[in-house]
Amino acid sequence: MTPWEIQGTELINCNCSYGCPCQFNALPTRGFCEAMGAISIHDGYYGDVRLDGLNIAVVFQWPGPIHEGRGKCQPIVDERATPDQREAVLKIMTGQDTEPFATMFAVFASTLEQAFDPIFTKIDFDVDVDARRGRIHVEGVFDTVGEPIRNPVTGAEHRARIELPHGFEYELAEIGSGTSRSQGNIAVDLNGTYAQFARLHMNNKGLIRHRTTA
Repeated sequence: MTPWEIQGTELINCNCSYGCPCQFNALPTRGFCEAMGAISIHDGYYGDVRLDGLNIAVVFQWPGPIHEGRGKCQPIVDERATPDQREAVLKIMTGQDTEPFATMFAVFASTLEQAFDPIFTKIDFDVDVDARRGRIHVEGVFDTVGEPIRNPVTGAEHRARIELPHGFEYELAEIGSGTSRSQGNIAVDLNGTYAQFARLHMNNKGLIRHRTTA
């Protein structure tokens, strides 16, 4: 197994209501799951291949709850990646060289019946986790805007966080509102639904944890 490790920032928007039942082992709000988002890798490696500064993105679609499978996936890789970097990040994204179910990459890969050929394109990523604001532009594929949840009466920003001490994606996520639209192999249109902003740190054995478990 080739060792790898990445640290980065994530913005994901799915079709569920704020809170996302998946985070609580419950069924999705509308009975099915659609999502898109991106990760900016600040520091990372796959074996001898450095991954610093690269962005990766994805569009997912499942006809029912994720754990029931039959999902589709469109992987997208930063056009700036070299051939070695492309191969490396795609192995990570598809759950290879990872202990079984240790990361969300491995978990989601196990639920797919179709993974489209990867797209190599420009990925603009500008996300502030603490402010719960961000924009993703994946040229020719999708756009995402994330912002704080607003109080429906006062319009004030509402802050909520989800902590998963034993999660396989993040330890702590700031929750916001997302609006996204994708095209191509998986066309999805989301408006004012669940968005998560998180800092990620993981390797092929799972999350590298920085918070004390209560």
